[in-house]
Amino acid sequence: MKFKKAILLKDLANHLQCEFDGDPGLEVTGLNEIHVVQPGEITFVDHPKYYSKALSCPASVVIINQRIERPGGKHLLFCDDPFSKFKQLIEENSFFMPAIHPVSDSAQIGTNSLIMPGAFVGEHVKIGNNCIIHPNVSIYQGTEIGDNVTIHSNTTIGSDAFYVKRRPDFYEKFPSCGRVVIENDVEIGAGCTIDRGVTSDTVIGAGTKIDNQVHVGHDTIIGKHCIIAAQVGISGVVRIEDYVKIWGQVGIDRDLTIGREAVILAKSGVSKSLEGGKTYFGSPATESKESMKNHFLTRRLQEILDRLDKLEDNQS
Repeated sequence: MKFKKAILLKDLANHLQCEFDGDPGLEVTGLNEIHVVQPGEITFVDHPKYYSKALSCPASVVIINQRIERPGGKHLLFCDDPFSKFKQLIEENSFFMPAIHPVSDSAQIGTNSLIMPGAFVGEHVKIGNNCIIHPNVSIYQGTEIGDNVTIHSNTTIGSDAFYVKRRPDFYEKFPSCGRVVIENDVEIGAGCTIDRGVTSDTVIGAGTKIDNQVHVGHDTIIGKHCIIAAQVGISGVVRIEDYVKIWGQVGIDRDLTIGREAVILAKSGVSKSLEGGKTYFGSPATESKESMKNHFLTRRLQEILDRLDKLEDNQS
């Protein structure tokens, strides 16, 4: 997320009521999470487990809850609750505003694109040429859709990320200021939900086809020409490379990568990154040949145990 106008580090520290260590005249251009942050931007860290990752990421500024020696090339803001300060920056700098009309005046609709009755198109949405948006589709603010895209009824594009922080007595929701970007020639089935990024983009690559009742979590990037069958659940910050096939009712854990041309068979549970060019099955998902073999051996073992039980009964 880029700021509307760059902010000097000293002014940012004063505004957030934080002490800082770094160049007072540094221009801070935006904010992002650790996994997508760029030079000139600010991120935050509030747990020792992620200190090293935050201090080595591309961010120019890090809001941190512990006083440490400043690494070279980094600028630090010190406060007790970095999460709240980062959340404050998002809320103050977000350009997203709720739309009033079913199709916002600020939305851009391309040539020969059809918006069916009952569809909602929010502020600053861009829809390319030759698209079909079926009835009761909701497209939240900031979404960008390419050419030749079809979205079927009751699908929601750009809903908030499922992203919260545990407080002693409650869960605090983190605001979502990212977008959803859908590239050319994509088709999305009925009843799907695609969350926008927390601070960056959720992306559906060109030519990808998504079946009904699929969920795509925040900041996930799906490559080109992927096939995703019904009732698949994809968590946040997942990278799915090109030409991947994911069959029905697969569940994919957060923050992992599915390699190019991988195939994941139905009802599998993916708990770690998978190499491309292979077929996977089971929960946790492993290469299908190995998984099928283990499944076969387990069945044979049960048969053997049943025979042993019968033999003991006969001997007694």
